[in-house]
Amino acid sequence: MTVVVPAHYPGRLTLEKNNVPWKTREDALREDIRALRIGILNIMPRADTYEFNLLQPLGRSVLQIEPVWIRLKTHAYKSTSAEHLENLYLSFQQVVEDYAGLDGLIITGAPVEEIPFEEISYWNEIRRILKYARNNIASTLCMCWGALACAKYLGIETCVYDYKVFGVFRTRNLAPSHRIMGGMDDEFWCPQSRHSGVSDAEIERASAQGIITPLAYAEQGGYTICESADRRFLMHLGHPEYNSRRLVEEYRRDMNKGRSDVRPPVNVDLESPVNLWRSHRTEFFSQWIKCIHEATTY
Repeated sequence: MTVVVPAHYPGRLTLEKNNVPWKTREDALREDIRALRIGILNIMPRADTYEFNLLQPLGRSVLQIEPVWIRLKTHAYKSTSAEHLENLYLSFQQVVEDYAGLDGLIITGAPVEEIPFEEISYWNEIRRILKYARNNIASTLCMCWGALACAKYLGIETCVYDYKVFGVFRTRNLAPSHRIMGGMDDEFWCPQSRHSGVSDAEIERASAQGIITPLAYAEQGGYTICESADRRFLMHLGHPEYNSRRLVEEYRRDMNKGRSDVRPPVNVDLESPVNLWRSHRTEFFSQWIKCIHEATTY
């Protein structure tokens, strides 16, 4: 339907160019519709350029969405301008104390998957946010490293790979009757890009102990989507929000760094990449938003 953005939001032209409807908060308040407030804890490099990757699928929801951009207090955003962060982003404490609550929360990936959690400067802050979210927010979607952080919080151990899991993988729907997975094909394509993950054995152990429910699996990428037993956390180890060229850009970046543990992304044409996962992205986000709407309305 529509994403609600500040009047000064610099990405408005990009939204219009890509047919993502938007309106200002002032205009939204004049309508008799309460937008779902979705917090987005954005810890991706160049946070400002990444924003559209999430606004596009959120903007295709049939519901009105108000993104609430969140920054970490204990993280130095070296690749994002301080002015942009100051104008648009709030600390999580500000959101809790001064904002009218959150209906849902997204925690993005971050380029720290090779660093032990205890050595990450903002790990304790992430833990506090996850604890609050579990008790106060209908559903939290954790993506890539965010999903690994959520797994760690739930007591599920992660591991670093010898080679990066990298490419677009055919993924099997393990729960075709699930409230979110039910509208997806039995098999779908999904991008993955990470140096670490959770072993199949560890996921199966956590599943047997009733900690999580596996929802999707890729032969080359392992368990890709899982949900916590209380349904408060939805973990997606892939990057359904990525655009067609993102994996190509990451591969060239890694090659420029001389990384020997990165092979060309699987099922990606480096010269002319094709998006095979757009329908998965749209359906996944739409069903997640629908679940939040149902949880906060009834």
